Amino acid sequence: MHTFLPIAYFENEFVPFENAKLSIATHALHYGTAAFGGMRGIPDPNHPQHILLFRLDRHCQRLCQSAKFLNYELSPEKLQQIIIDFVKKNKPTQSFYIRPLVYSSGLGIAPRLHNIEKNFFVYGLEMGDYLSPDGISCRISSWTRQEDRSFPLRGKISAAYITSALAKTEAVESGFDEAILMNSQGKVCEATGMNIFIIRNGSLITPGFEQDILEGITRDSVLTIAKNLGIPTIERPIDKSELFIADEVFLCGTAAKIAPVKQIETFKLSSHRPITEKLKDKLFAITENREPDYGDWVYIVDVP
Repeated sequence: MHTFLPIAYFENEFVPFENAKLSIATHALHYGTAAFGGMRGIPDPNHPQHILLFRLDRHCQRLCQSAKFLNYELSPEKLQQIIIDFVKKNKPTQSFYIRPLVYSSGLGIAPRLHNIEKNFFVYGLEMGDYLSPDGISCRISSWTRQEDRSFPLRGKISAAYITSALAKTEAVESGFDEAILMNSQGKVCEATGMNIFIIRNGSLITPGFEQDILEGITRDSVLTIAKNLGIPTIERPIDKSELFIADEVFLCGTAAKIAPVKQIETFKLSSHRPITEKLKDKLFAITENREPDYGDWVYIVDVP
């Protein structure tokens, strides 16, 4: 069971989490006409009155871009201020995850995006490791990632995650921790809620945006960190067979952070992961605000 933060933002006000309720006729519930974000926060280990939010501005920007696909204009500045106020009201004492969601809140039954009320809410929950930091096992999913020509994959649209849910359950029920989805061209795409990287011959390789991946913020962070560390980075299509012979493989996302992969299908991967560990340690230090060169990635909220 999740431990939810006590205060949520709902219908333009802060209310107790248990009072934030939707009608069973809500449009988004029936048609997936919603888009969500996710961001992590931690109490500053060196300053008890500070809460650290990782790349708050980018997360707000991406969610507001996603909202445009729903015919909804939302200001990133407004969303950011609400999230800051949300953190101040909740005063979290452990690592936590924030979930903002924009949605069609009207009670109509026709699938549409015009002439229907829109809204958004914010809630949070305590969250430690989403996946094992020691390494996870993955299978290649029988489900295929959607194509951008039939679904707005540049947005984090709720309806898209039925594929992720199907793939995740298929993986777990067949004895694996996570699934890797291929795209319609048969190339490696992403995991159920994470981007994927492989390391071959010292280079960090990941599918590019043209491979129907989500524009991950952690993915962008990893690429930037790698370049600054002098690690060669390549964005290109990845074949399934490359996964099995890669020197290292890891998944990354807001919830997962950086999760090393120890097995794909029946292929065991090396437990020696020097590049993965270097990137993981650097990202962790950045989120704790211990890397001055990345200070603009960490938003500090004063919680008296």
